[in-house]
Amino acid sequence: MKKNPVALIVGAGDATGGAIAKRFSREGYTVCVTRRKINKLDGLVSSIEAESGRVHAFGSDARREEQVIDLIEEIETNIGPIEIAVYNVGGNVKFSITETTTRVYLKVWEMCALGGFLMGREVAKRMLEREKGTILFTGATASLRGNSGFSAFSGGKHALKALAESMARELAPKGIHVAHIVIDGAIDTQFISEMFPDTYALKDREGILNPEHIADNYLMLHNQPKSAWTFELDLRPWIEKW
Repeated sequence: MKKNPVALIVGAGDATGGAIAKRFSREGYTVCVTRRKINKLDGLVSSIEAESGRVHAFGSDARREEQVIDLIEEIETNIGPIEIAVYNVGGNVKFSITETTTRVYLKVWEMCALGGFLMGREVAKRMLEREKGTILFTGATASLRGNSGFSAFSGGKHALKALAESMARELAPKGIHVAHIVIDGAIDTQFISEMFPDTYALKDREGILNPEHIADNYLMLHNQPKSAWTFELDLRPWIEKW
């Protein structure tokens, strides 16, 4: 029996990752979503199922090699071929350089970069067999410039961008589209609402990023023809300074 193509979203949080999962589900994909704690996916799963979508939830730590290998094997063997894989794990913290511990720096690097490498490597192995597929990495303003207090996050996100670029150069000639998306601005989330109310107030002017609109761009990247592939796409509200 032919299996439906799969969209894998590693880091399917309540905002961007969840919106991406819903968008691909509406396009007919079987959606596989992951977070470190599976119970945090309950709301997203219920929302997709309410729209008659096909969804599978996994509790998986993106930083742990054996867990990532097992995750990809489980999906490819029992659910279907991964056609689109999105790495959307965060790790944003703010500390002065003198207060940034080795533990913090290492953990943020693992979340931003190591997890992206592990997912990218494992899905690439499968996509190479089929000579097609899309791998998307979610970046941030910190992917482009290191701001004061964000040495760990900037280091991790710079590393993720370098990984994506290296993979794109290697895999594009073999039929696999790799792209890096820079999210440059505040996103409509509960965190922004509670911690930065003045910024959140810009929502009424479309001054912060709408997760659904972000998701539309991920789908667009996946559907791009080979003759016009994008490597890096930056998304920001119209009033965002850059």
